[in-house]
Amino acid sequence: MDTSLGPISIYALGGLCEVGKNTYCIESDDSLIVIDAGVMFPDENHPGVSFVIPDYQKIRSARQKLKALIITHGHEDHIGAIPFLVQNVHVPVIYAPKLAAALIKHKLQDHRIREEINIVEYDENSVLNIEEFTVSFFYVTHSIPDAYGVVVDTPHGRIVHTGDFKIDLSPVGKPFELAKLTRIGSEGVDLLLSDSTNAEIEGYTPSESNVLKSINDIFDVAHGRVIVSTFSSNISRIQQICQVAVEHNRKILILGRSMEFAVQVAREYGYIKVKDNAFIQPENLSELKKNEICILCTGSQGEDMAALSRIANGTHKDVTIYPGDTVVFSSSAIPGNGVFIDTVVNMLVRKGANVLKNSVLYAVHSSGHPSKQELRLMLRLVRPKYFMPIHGDYRMLKIHADLATTVGVAKENTFVMENGDSLLLSKHKITKGPHFPAEPVYIDGRDIGGLNEAVIKDREILQEDGLVAVVVAIDSNQSKLVVKPEIITRGFVANNAEMNANIAEIVELSLNKKLAEKVTFADIKNEIRRSVANYVYFKSERKPLVIPVVMDMK
Repeated sequence: MDTSLGPISIYALGGLCEVGKNTYCIESDDSLIVIDAGVMFPDENHPGVSFVIPDYQKIRSARQKLKALIITHGHEDHIGAIPFLVQNVHVPVIYAPKLAAALIKHKLQDHRIREEINIVEYDENSVLNIEEFTVSFFYVTHSIPDAYGVVVDTPHGRIVHTGDFKIDLSPVGKPFELAKLTRIGSEGVDLLLSDSTNAEIEGYTPSESNVLKSINDIFDVAHGRVIVSTFSSNISRIQQICQVAVEHNRKILILGRSMEFAVQVAREYGYIKVKDNAFIQPENLSELKKNEICILCTGSQGEDMAALSRIANGTHKDVTIYPGDTVVFSSSAIPGNGVFIDTVVNMLVRKGANVLKNSVLYAVHSSGHPSKQELRLMLRLVRPKYFMPIHGDYRMLKIHADLATTVGVAKENTFVMENGDSLLLSKHKITKGPHFPAEPVYIDGRDIGGLNEAVIKDREILQEDGLVAVVVAIDSNQSKLVVKPEIITRGFVANNAEMNANIAEIVELSLNKKLAEKVTFADIKNEIRRSVANYVYFKSERKPLVIPVVMDMK
């Protein structure tokens, strides 16, 4: 390869010091490839936010270089931001595994993307020649079929990106290509980027096949309906649940839009092997006994509008809870969702359901990510010269980097990075590159413009401290107030009338003084904010959002 070209830049727009919105970039003088385009789901600190995505300004600034988007697998934190990315910049081609490609096509249709997007499927035998980059793949085990690691050969060295994986020696589907990975490592790897999600956990992540026994045990003792909630993207788990239901002579009802689509696509591609007559529609429920029914639904994270939440609170149009129902949460709680899950659990128990979550007694969930022993094995097989942990909070990345030093990677060759940091690969050597802004963008609904941190801060203030709206009418020709200010308060005072009268008086006094000077409308608004904020904090120790509305009546 031509090493006269400038160094290769490696950086992340998302996925570092966080779990979600995975977006990793490899850029040369002439070309840019992006690996994954994921979302992160908001927590309680992001009121009114639907998704969190990366800021794509860095990609927009290099739009002429962008050659391809490569997808490792079909989870939302790896494909969920594609509709927003393709509306920000033209993506010439998306390379994706078969299942992920189907999910992406549906996602683009759902978002009403009119541009024709070129989606090309790849598998473990594919080799892509993308300008000066040669890209190949190795199959990994994860909680969704068709998951891959990516090998990128550049003019200056080889980069390996593991994707999400665990080394499952008794998987539900195809096995991890360990022999291929070993060969890749023996040929020489300059930089390894590796999944860090379970870096805090010693040992091995339990096999997905272990879950099968627990699910079997639950079905064996359940006398009523069995209702199982899991991630709609966890195809391997859904296959096991369907398999066990059929073996126990239970018909399967699928609830939840995303679950219905995932099962439909997975059956079309042969990842869920269950006959048509195993499935029923809601109108068939009354024809069956309780012990002949299995309901598979969304809502394992306690989401308000998901099927399980609506079943629990009695608002689902087709299903209600009966005493004796067994409800299984076959997933782990995403950080920040524990309180929502507990709320749903309490509602289910109040209605007489037997609720089971992952525990010592029932292993109803197994992570799709590697624990420490698998991380060590990955490092041993790949034998990278340099190492950059990805996909994890800072503490996960740091633990993973420290782990690498115990299996032969020099400490000075490990890089715990943040979004916007970059590495430069030149002639098989890596140095730190420049940093650029990579702040998150908050999506409200489907508005691709997004919201910035200031808007989110304002929403947090509204949520915690309320607001004061101050409406004033002035005559700018005569520099005076026309009428007394009108005050509207929400969310922080018990006696609105008294407080509003005091605020109006303070605003009137301060503006009369201010209007005696030569002022702009910005000066007037700032004076309102200052005087109101000072008074309210003095009276209540609250800092509400102050919204001045100034009308010129000249």
